[in-house]
Amino acid sequence: MDYSIHQKTIHEKLTELAGNLWWSWQPDVTDIFREIDPVRWSDLSHNPIVLLREYGPDKLENRAREELLHSRIHGAYRRWLQYMRADDTWGDTHAGVLGHRPVAYFSAEFGLHESLRIYSGGLGLLAGDHLKSASDLKAPLVGMGLFYHEGYFFQTVDKDGWQREEYLVANPADLPIREAIDDDGKPILVSVETRSGKIHAKIWKVDVGRVPLYLLDTNIPENTAEDRQLTARLYGGNNRTRIRQELLLGVGGLRALTALNISPKALHMNEGHSAFATLELIRMRMKDDGLTFDDALREVAAGSVFTTHTPVAAGHDRFDSGLIEEHLSPLYSDLGLSHEAFMGLGRVDPHRMDETFCMTVLAFKTSRRANAVSNLHGVVTRRMWRALWPWRSEEEIPIGHITNGVHVPTWLAMQMRVLYDKVLPLNWHLKTGEPGVWADFEQVTPGELWETHESLKGRLIAYARHRLLRYAQRHKASEAECAKLHNVLDPQALLIGFARRFAPYKRADLVLRDIDMVADLIADDERPVQFIFGGKAHPADDLGKQIMQKIHRLAHDKRFCERIVFLEDYDINVARHLVQGVDVWLNNPRRPLEASGTSGQKVVLNGGLNLSILDGWWAEAFDGLNGFGIGTGVIHANQDVQDQRDAESLVEVLRDQVIPLYYNRDADGLPQEWIRRMKRAVRTLGWRFNADRMVMDYVTHAYVPAAGGTSSAMTVMP
Repeated sequence: MDYSIHQKTIHEKLTELAGNLWWSWQPDVTDIFREIDPVRWSDLSHNPIVLLREYGPDKLENRAREELLHSRIHGAYRRWLQYMRADDTWGDTHAGVLGHRPVAYFSAEFGLHESLRIYSGGLGLLAGDHLKSASDLKAPLVGMGLFYHEGYFFQTVDKDGWQREEYLVANPADLPIREAIDDDGKPILVSVETRSGKIHAKIWKVDVGRVPLYLLDTNIPENTAEDRQLTARLYGGNNRTRIRQELLLGVGGLRALTALNISPKALHMNEGHSAFATLELIRMRMKDDGLTFDDALREVAAGSVFTTHTPVAAGHDRFDSGLIEEHLSPLYSDLGLSHEAFMGLGRVDPHRMDETFCMTVLAFKTSRRANAVSNLHGVVTRRMWRALWPWRSEEEIPIGHITNGVHVPTWLAMQMRVLYDKVLPLNWHLKTGEPGVWADFEQVTPGELWETHESLKGRLIAYARHRLLRYAQRHKASEAECAKLHNVLDPQALLIGFARRFAPYKRADLVLRDIDMVADLIADDERPVQFIFGGKAHPADDLGKQIMQKIHRLAHDKRFCERIVFLEDYDINVARHLVQGVDVWLNNPRRPLEASGTSGQKVVLNGGLNLSILDGWWAEAFDGLNGFGIGTGVIHANQDVQDQRDAESLVEVLRDQVIPLYYNRDADGLPQEWIRRMKRAVRTLGWRFNADRMVMDYVTHAYVPAAGGTSSAMTVMP
């Protein structure tokens, strides 16, 4: 890195900043890119690399002079250099045992920014936030994933409300990635053997602040036409595609680290997709150190961490014996295992020949530190997998929990951050995992907090109207129909948001079970309610698509067309607007199927209130005064009865608590009791449910012990 700050042009400085995703969680740097050309910035999905290509040095110089950007660019660049060179971080103090050998964090997806579409939803966003907080804390970490050149699908919705999937090929030159090369300047390649031939991949590097993320790409000439498409799409294809992707991620990922001269001190598997990595490490220990399989397994398991994210059976990948034999036989031969012995590593009962190979089971068996992602999820997971430890009581099952959190700088609106800066301690953003840092949020002036929230709500409504207008124009709507969109959503009316994956168990349509009731709420002249929805259904999930279609049709029903809105192509940018602008965030999964959930945590940071089933993170967050709870947490044996109970409770809480509290205003038009809940939510939840606290927990209770160090009492992971 060249530290000769004054010798570089502003174009060179911005190019360096654009090449490291650190800029994406720095609002002042983001504003610089936006102000260069607001229209193109929006059209380019907030991609500074393409923007700077269009604005060469001379054109940028002229634009910077017009907008008075020079001093801001120099300041941003200097601050980035200071960030990268800092040696007094939390990680320097608490993660020293890891030294120069980082933790290798494997994940099938990473949600870092909307311009890099290698994510689908919550798992990827969690992984992206994990890397960002690891960077801020300077926790020694390296990420490993796959580069999907078509990414996850772009969602379009036809006139009938049916989801359509479109895929676009990304140009690596337009992205903040670069090839990993050897000393001769040639791309570094790795390969993985299968019985039907080798799969080859090259390596891309993404800089996420201080954390490098490496992505494997099979779209190279060395591969067959089939394998060139192997990393084309995230969660695309059939089981054969899936096992080949996961073989590449796990085995190929570890080989990539070796080729890069990175020797991780510990492995962290974010879901079971990457569990083959432990087997490759066992093979390496057997070859390099002369260990037996059992001894190598013991050593590797002691240094491996596994995080499971779903209590839904379909979320755990399983492969039949034939697929395992085709793809893993070269590896298990090197391990000295027979086919059946290898299959046993992925079976709950190793001797049950009709049981398929489960990646989650393999991950549990090859790691000694396993965790769920919330307290309740820990209870559910221990019950779900207790057969793996039949000699232990359910309470003794060695699966703990570390509750998920979100990366505060990424999801906190700039306007709200200004408010934080006024009342929280100096450099509060460097200590977000400490409860005392958040205590003074109670000192925020009610009027200023409400005004800030209303401003963000207004921005969301303007954004929604713009998206709806584009949708209407694409579908050849009349001028009169387009004109009506200027009145969609009332800034003064209660706005409830629901946006996430449209899996049936998340019950996006629960609040719409009684259409007449919804019509009454929306039509109430004195206390109207309005809803904004977003989300994608998996391409193969027709039931999820039908739920989305139902909501889309209601949004175009004359009774609801200005008060129910569906925004298509949910992504990080849409999510950012929603979590920063809604009054209430609705979450009503079928308990206990929500492992954690993080979207509601983002809402908390921006002053919104959660209205949620007592599931996932909300089961340990709700105290009766920092949001709203649906139901009592009691689960009925009959699913239909449970759905009816929850729907009735949701309506009751809406009518008796949410709506009256929102519309109860003082002489100045302020909902004082509502604002008190907003302040309490930020104060009591901000420190607990953020990614800095989460990563600190992983370092203290998982990474350091896995690396052979000591840790404090195992309070989070039994």
